[in-house]
Amino acid sequence: MQYLAKKPYLVIFILTLVFIFIFDFFLNVDHILFRTSISSFIAVILSPRKKKLITETGEKTQITWLFLKKPIILD
Repeated sequence: MQYLAKKPYLVIFILTLVFIFIFDFFLNVDHILFRTSISSFIAVILSPRKKKLITETGEKTQITWLFLKKPIILD
């Protein structure tokens, strides 16, 4: 989870491919622009969010996911 939290672009790419696959094979959406744009939009919404926190010990990065209860704190 820490590896994926450090690389949100990888999560967005994987989620986009998964949603394109779902729209193409299961929902039979033929228009490629519509399929790709909707898949990208959903992937960006579900991807992790980064926020910089300033603490007494220095600056830390907080990563929150939509379905994760506790945020991940990186140094």
